[in-house]
Amino acid sequence: MTVSINEALDYIHSTNKFGIVLGMDNIVKLLELMGNPQEKLKYIHVAGTNGKGSTSSYITKVLEKAGYRVGLFTSPYLELFNERIRINDEYISNEDLSEITFYVKEKVEQMLEEGFDHPTEFEIVTAIAIEYYLRKQVDIVLLEVGMGGRYDATNAISKPEVAVITPIGMDHIGILGDTLGKIAYEKAGIIKPDGTVVIYPQEPEAQEVVENVAKDQNNEIVNVPVENLKIERIGDFGSVFDFKFRDYELKGLEIELIGKHQASNATTAITTLLTLKDKGVVEIDESHIREGLKATRWMGRLEMIGKSPRFLIDGAHNMQGITALKKALSELFEYDKLILGIGILADKDVDDMVAEMAPVGDKIIVTTPNIHRAMSAEELGPKFKAYKDDVIVEGDISKAIDKAIEAAGENDLIVFSGSLYLIGDVRRIANKKING
Repeated sequence: MTVSINEALDYIHSTNKFGIVLGMDNIVKLLELMGNPQEKLKYIHVAGTNGKGSTSSYITKVLEKAGYRVGLFTSPYLELFNERIRINDEYISNEDLSEITFYVKEKVEQMLEEGFDHPTEFEIVTAIAIEYYLRKQVDIVLLEVGMGGRYDATNAISKPEVAVITPIGMDHIGILGDTLGKIAYEKAGIIKPDGTVVIYPQEPEAQEVVENVAKDQNNEIVNVPVENLKIERIGDFGSVFDFKFRDYELKGLEIELIGKHQASNATTAITTLLTLKDKGVVEIDESHIREGLKATRWMGRLEMIGKSPRFLIDGAHNMQGITALKKALSELFEYDKLILGIGILADKDVDDMVAEMAPVGDKIIVTTPNIHRAMSAEELGPKFKAYKDDVIVEGDISKAIDKAIEAAGENDLIVFSGSLYLIGDVRRIANKKING
């Protein structure tokens, strides 16, 4: 029996009522009933607060240029659910997604009959992705953590070829902890015994925690040498930079993702790739790195989707992301007025994010991301009004976009940010309004 793509997606999304449950029992049982497909694949496991997606995308593209079939599992999606599960540049097909969803659903029903709790949506999607990658016999899987790491569904895998920790910030504080150290401890939970971990330099509190976990797990620690990053040119086209890792000196590398932080993410990707090369896990050369980095695209990260008016979207969803966005706006773009559209999830560091971004916008349009974890525009609006008079509260995303476009002059810049869940809807709706 097969189900249609709509039936498959309805089933997947219906399970969000089971909320967010950090723990391994359900996903371990589900995968066990599926024959433990996770044990038959190789992984690069990526955790952190910022840069997971773009770092994973850089790595995927380089390996693709070297001839590998790479599974890339990310979350959330921006426009199409299938984005979350892809091999190289191809999203999972509706047919494969439907078939595997029904297969996993059967195993979930068996779990319930045996007295287990219902898996969460993320656990089900993780199981679907792993089964898909096994069926398609990929060479390696770039597995991005959903939330935290230690008790994230993706952590049901055995030891990865390498664990990667991208920049850690205050994120999901109601679930992961209210200090950087506590959050870092959860993120570091992907570090398995006797493995290798690549660590982007963290704030001291987080760095100490991650390194201590790595030492306890007898890991080889590879710190990304960001001091060896030399940016030669940066602008709204991307960046050109040099980078040295061990005996590898790479000059004139080009990326088309915008912002200095994307060059930093690229150094994490290069460090990971060359570490794997030195360990004999992958065979790559300098041309693969050059071609892969330049070809990398990542939707929703400082992405210009309209030219008249200029319409920029960025998935900054916490303080680190907001700070990077603010820096990029001041260094890379020129404009008369900035019209800021923003929506934030309630479990984020909302007050600090508001304080950081409110002074940047000449006009602020507050809206509500389409997810149950969102802070409503009506609740968020007064927080911005404490800093700025010109604030519009419009919970409907489409109407918020209309108001931004109406307010923008020829030399103005529209920016929507605050949540990846918001950015996906904005990208889809604004593209239709601006580009037809």
